[in-house]
Amino acid sequence: MSQTALRLLTYNIQVAIGSRRYRHYVSHGWKYVMPHGQSLHNLDRIAEVLAPFDIVGLQEADGGSFRTAFVDQARYLAASAAFASCQSMITRDFGRFAQHTNSLLSRLPVQAVHEHRLPGAMDGRGVLEARFNLDGRPLSVFITHLALRQRTRMRQVAYVAELVNAVGPSVVMGDFNAKPRSRELQLLCEEAGLHMSTRPAHATLPSWRPRVAVDHILASPEIVLEEYGPLPELLSDHLPVQAVARWKVTADPEAAPDTPDESEEPLSAAPPQSA
Repeated sequence: MSQTALRLLTYNIQVAIGSRRYRHYVSHGWKYVMPHGQSLHNLDRIAEVLAPFDIVGLQEADGGSFRTAFVDQARYLAASAAFASCQSMITRDFGRFAQHTNSLLSRLPVQAVHEHRLPGAMDGRGVLEARFNLDGRPLSVFITHLALRQRTRMRQVAYVAELVNAVGPSVVMGDFNAKPRSRELQLLCEEAGLHMSTRPAHATLPSWRPRVAVDHILASPEIVLEEYGPLPELLSDHLPVQAVARWKVTADPEAAPDTPDESEEPLSAAPPQSA
């Protein structure tokens, strides 16, 4: 039986506000602090976007506070799209009024989860780490949302690099608030040995007229990223970014000359088939 690739998605969902114009930052600004009737409808539409994927990283999902009528948005999405697991890390906690989270939805068994606070002058940024075992190989997935100031981001990516270097093959995805050629992303790739897709970067913000690419999926050298790019979904001020991940297999020097050379092996949660 053929194995399937691992479909990844990262999405800053903007608390399901659904801004579609610059003016909505002002006219819909109250939705950041008050419940609104469109929220569940927006979440249902977002759930449809998430449904085809195996692992989803969410940023700016509310953990269940007054502004969302106490709906835990990540858990709502996980249930609506039939994910097996939902893990959340509250990054900005305003108690009953608002709770920003980084969240991970997965169809695969999660072996372990760790929460890491990112350095910065103000608390409120973090990294959610989930560990998987795929085809007998370890894979760590990190979900993050970096700071707005570059100086702070430089400190944060150095910390993320330490986390990646402490484990095996990894995927790091989220809202980096940084362009692909920025100093901070170049530092992260150099220090942690990560790479981006070879496809040209596509802008993700704002969703209605994308100008900058700030949402990314990075991977270790052992992993190939394919079908990389944003999806044209106007359900947040950010576009979601997808990728298909596959294990990269090196050629066996002992193999016979007539042995077919397969350059890639899909990631899969399925156990090996017995003889």
